[in-house]
Amino acid sequence: MTQPAASFSVLFPDPDTAPGRRGQGWPRPLRDLNLDRVFEAIVRSRADHDLAPLLRSPLPDVRSVSYRHAVFRDLEAGLSQPVERFSAAMARMRSHLAAAAQRDHPYERAAWFLGAGDIYRDALVTLRDAIAAARPASLGLRRCGEYLDGSVRSEMFIRFRDETARLVGELERLRYCVRVRGARVWVRDYRGEPDYSAQVLDTFLKFRAGDVQSRLVEYRFGFQNRVQQMIVDRLALLHPELFASLLSYRQAHAELVDPQVARFDREVQLYLAYLDLIDPVRKAGLPFCFPEVSSETKEVRVRDTFDLALARKLVEDGGTVVVNDVDLHAAERIAVVSGPNQGGKTTFARTFGQLHHLAALGLPVPGASARLPLSDRVLTHFAEPERIADLHSGLEAELRRVRALLERATPRSVVVMNESFASTTSDDQLFLGREILARLIDLDLLAVYVTFIDELSRLGPSVLSLMSTVLPDDPTQRTFKVVRKPADGRAHALVLAQAHGLTRAAITARVRR
Repeated sequence: MTQPAASFSVLFPDPDTAPGRRGQGWPRPLRDLNLDRVFEAIVRSRADHDLAPLLRSPLPDVRSVSYRHAVFRDLEAGLSQPVERFSAAMARMRSHLAAAAQRDHPYERAAWFLGAGDIYRDALVTLRDAIAAARPASLGLRRCGEYLDGSVRSEMFIRFRDETARLVGELERLRYCVRVRGARVWVRDYRGEPDYSAQVLDTFLKFRAGDVQSRLVEYRFGFQNRVQQMIVDRLALLHPELFASLLSYRQAHAELVDPQVARFDREVQLYLAYLDLIDPVRKAGLPFCFPEVSSETKEVRVRDTFDLALARKLVEDGGTVVVNDVDLHAAERIAVVSGPNQGGKTTFARTFGQLHHLAALGLPVPGASARLPLSDRVLTHFAEPERIADLHSGLEAELRRVRALLERATPRSVVVMNESFASTTSDDQLFLGREILARLIDLDLLAVYVTFIDELSRLGPSVLSLMSTVLPDDPTQRTFKVVRKPADGRAHALVLAQAHGLTRAAITARVRR
């Protein structure tokens, strides 16, 4: 059963802009940012709906981002539960259709199909009523409600609804008697004979010692053996019109599910799955917000943000999540992050990339508040171990990857580079870092560059110096906070050496003694 009408989408203001489903796996930037772990959990939780292409595809404009934000707000305001119930009903309907396709007996196939139609009918009407009662503000859910209202009011749906209700009612009211003698079975209509099962239960009631678990099983659609199939065949001879209608019902409504309804069922899973994923993190006290996204400015201002992939693991393990602020103002475009080893630099860089990709998907981002430019893509370069099978040296392989990154980058891109060229000398790192940052500055894009080379943080007004910090009273203890601060040239290894008396001066002094 299909309903011809204008198409709609709850993910895209223009339904024809939906991405294709081609491509396998997660692109390198999503893996570098650990977003593949987050997205894989979403995809697994809704395995029937192929959400991966949606998670790989940034939105093209601010209007599309705002469109999704509005749907999220309506769902969080109370519509998520009715939509979840609709989704569960659609899953049951698909299981009935699958069962119908697997059955050989024609009446059993038709009965499973009728069950699917019964579920589908109720699901559409219930969702239409829930959306109408909620009066959503989002254009996406208003369009959905209008489409469903038009569908359930159409003559086509009314005929389908009435026919479904009639068949289900007549089959449920069907009563018959089975007489068994040896290997022979007779079937005839019920004529008011007494219910011997009730009499048997009443006779043995005096032997009942307490509550017992019922072992009775109701088979509404499925046949368990050949005898049951033969009984139904005899019933069909007794009620030819009813069973003929059952068979014709399946033929008349072979295209049961409206493609627009199926599309809504798939698309809304992105919202529901993401809300489910961040729910434990929210309950742990960590904030999420709808970012103010702009295509006119490159200002970045985020409060109390964090690495979503890391936070999910820490919350699950009972750990503590450290939040940070992110600020890029005026001409600032590139944050050069330095500081001690294992002080949160890489986590900060991943957080920066995650923020922009999640914002470009129209999803709530980690943070109490956020203002972000709309990026067209996030590109990454993270250090990789050398592979024996690689025909190029480690440095050459890195340079090839950086060249590919620069060729793809546009002024709307976000670049995250983490400890690039660490296998070379500090002089080479400085030279290469200057060259690459100069190209990023020329592109006028946003970037985070994690390095131990402090000089790279002083390349001009486009570059901002950030540092991961340690406790003032104990430089060996990292805070994992990243702050605006000029690079001070103190590597963490030196801090540790000082704390343990292992600097060159300290060792020389002890040797001389």
